[in-house]
Amino acid sequence: MTELHESAGTGSGDAHFAVFTDREDAAAVARSFSRPGTRVLAHPSGRPWLVGRWHDQELVTARAGRAALAVVGCCPVDAAELERRAGRLSDLAQLDALARTLPGSFHLVGALDGRLRVQGTASGLRLVFHAAVGGVRVAATRADVLAAALGAEPDPEQVAVRLLWPVPHPLGEAPMWRGVTAVSPGDALVVAPDGRTVRHSTWWTPPEPVRPLADGAPAVREALTAAVDARTARGGVVSCDLSGGLDSTSVCFLADRSPARVVASTWPGRDPADTDLYWAEQAARAMPGIEHVVWDADASPLVYEDLLAIDDLLDEPTIGVMDRSRVLHHLPAMAERGSRLHLTGIGGDHVAWCSEAYYHRLARTRPLFALRQLRGFRALWQWPLGETVRALADARPYGKWLGDAAGQLRAPLPATVRTGLGWGMPPRIFDWVTPDAERMIHRVLREAAGSTGPLHPDRGLHADLDQIRSCTRIIRQWDRMAARAGVPMASPFLDDRVVETCLAVRPDERVTPWRYKPLLTAAMSGIVPEACLRRTTKAAAAMDASNGLREHRADLMALWEDSHLERLGLVDGEALRRLARRPSTPELRDAILYSTIAAEVWLRGLSRPADPAVTAGTGTGNRP
Repeated sequence: MTELHESAGTGSGDAHFAVFTDREDAAAVARSFSRPGTRVLAHPSGRPWLVGRWHDQELVTARAGRAALAVVGCCPVDAAELERRAGRLSDLAQLDALARTLPGSFHLVGALDGRLRVQGTASGLRLVFHAAVGGVRVAATRADVLAAALGAEPDPEQVAVRLLWPVPHPLGEAPMWRGVTAVSPGDALVVAPDGRTVRHSTWWTPPEPVRPLADGAPAVREALTAAVDARTARGGVVSCDLSGGLDSTSVCFLADRSPARVVASTWPGRDPADTDLYWAEQAARAMPGIEHVVWDADASPLVYEDLLAIDDLLDEPTIGVMDRSRVLHHLPAMAERGSRLHLTGIGGDHVAWCSEAYYHRLARTRPLFALRQLRGFRALWQWPLGETVRALADARPYGKWLGDAAGQLRAPLPATVRTGLGWGMPPRIFDWVTPDAERMIHRVLREAAGSTGPLHPDRGLHADLDQIRSCTRIIRQWDRMAARAGVPMASPFLDDRVVETCLAVRPDERVTPWRYKPLLTAAMSGIVPEACLRRTTKAAAAMDASNGLREHRADLMALWEDSHLERLGLVDGEALRRLARRPSTPELRDAILYSTIAAEVWLRGLSRPADPAVTAGTGTGNRP
């Protein structure tokens, strides 16, 4: 087996591992996953249980009687408490309750009487995959590790699906290799004692959104405080984004109340109309104990920067590569200031705010109230009356909506109100996607339409869950990149306890045209100064994106000169090269290139040769 390249090596914050049953045939397979530098956590028999890479502070284990538990990631539970839980364990299903109470973000692994249970997070930030390797079922936190063990090549059909913009539920969950199976967020993988029979068991479902904001805001405050405390309680130095927006500002103020010393980081926007720096300085003045670092706006990497140099080993394409340089650029300087962890406000937009699609149901259950609110949304988002009425009248179930989208892949995008009040933005492909790729995508969409339901019958809650999962798929990869850069990232808003407390609040109080993020504003009252809570705008960084497209035209051209996607027959390379010559063309003002670039960069990363001198101590398997 060949080695993974250097980016498979982990820093704190990037634990990854495979899980094995307590059987001799599983132990034989486990040995093929072990490399110098990997760690092994054993069953009582001495056979491997977990094989992978993690740091001591990322692992808590306990054994009692016939049961064993492992918590891997960020969780404040201690070994004594975990041992008490293990001692009371008589059925792996009891771990449902444990998983629903612990704060933080982590994988939970249990073993009892020869059975295994492996789960990630409900948010999707920590995932679980499994595959039959050497005749036994192996679970892992990364799909590429299993694909490497199988010697599998990427499935062209799945690569084609990732050219969609956007990728609708459930297509984005599918691994990029045949033979590897994903466990949906909110489900756990259970492996029988025979080491071969598996099932998926649901441990988390979203709360019904019925809690009044007056009751929900204190719960959100408590959950977000616990999420930040889980990262800051042991002190040291932590850094925080302080963009001036309400999300990062809230996390920064909570971190400032902790034992940790805080270094706050602000990137001003290049656009003269951007007011982020003003709001960040307002917040920083109210936290005299922090160190506030303001970077030179012109030194900020642009969107599309360094695409050709990306060599992170990722287990799926991600549009996060477009902003990779921007996300990571300041982390070495944070490390020099002693930061052991970088906190972000990412996810606040997805949980503290919510989709207007809830009003599709509210228009039927509370029509007079919904009508008043919809008038405000029409003015705020410039929704035409006729399109609004048509969107509200559209009662298609999710499967029908998805099936209809399969027949409209090259149609113009519908009006934004149809997206805002519907099941989401219908997927589209663009001119450079080949007919062969279109046929693959159409087949997958039609199959999903006949067998898949929404994430929730209420299209508003479906849209919220879909957006949260789409966000965590990106952040999951950014977290790997940040750990490799030397300072792991954490996004407390995406902890399960924070997500569920936000989702439990009534949508008519969580999203309104009259107030900006009312739930977070109420939750942070008394912690964040009222002057900072009054901000009602958000910077868009549109200038950074448009400038990046122009300045990195040569890189885009080079990307398509020897295109892996073109070799697979999925794109028309000449059409992409023509676009790269015209970066100011109006059709590129939107992010229509993102999914194609993401797939191309991912394929290029897979083809990079490993350096044996560098990877001898860092691999966990062979690369596909």
